[in-house]
Amino acid sequence: MVLTAIIEREGDGYVALCPELDIASQGGTVEEARSNLREAVELFFETASPEERGSRIGTLQSIIRQSGLPRGVFEL
Repeated sequence: MVLTAIIEREGDGYVALCPELDIASQGGTVEEARSNLREAVELFFETASPEERGSRIGTLQSIIRQSGLPRGVFEL
């Protein structure tokens, strides 16, 4: 599965967001923010119930279908 990481400078550090799962983290550097986000996403998949995982991913798939973009490009 490919997920997006949006990393932006905020104050003295960086905030990282995975918009597909609505999970965020932060760090003092871009690399630290990315690493912390990766860890947060991994923890989400380890601890979330199948229903919660499915509802978040299902929402992304619904958005993709409604966009009219070619579905095969965005298969999860």
